[in-house]
Amino acid sequence: MAPKKAAGKQVIKGKPGSKPISFAKGGLHQSLGVPAGKPIPGGKMASALAGKEGPKAAAQARFAKNVLGKGQKTAAKNARKGSSK
Repeated sequence: MAPKKAAGKQVIKGKPGSKPISFAKGGLHQSLGVPAGKPIPGGKMASALAGKEGPKAAAQARFAKNVLGKGQKTAAKNARKGSSK
């Protein structure tokens, strides 16, 4: 049975002159067998980063940690700055 495809593509536009990044939203959840809408357990994320879940899941986990995670950290940092005023 073929795996289901992710719901849709999402595109992140970077700096002017750089290539936009497109990825399948929910792809890491599907690779790890975690239902959409549920958080990925730390153990599964760690095993994906180590490559135990396969090369595709490893690449998706690195992308989620490095590219998508930076946006979350920046938003949280900016929220803390605004609340202290």
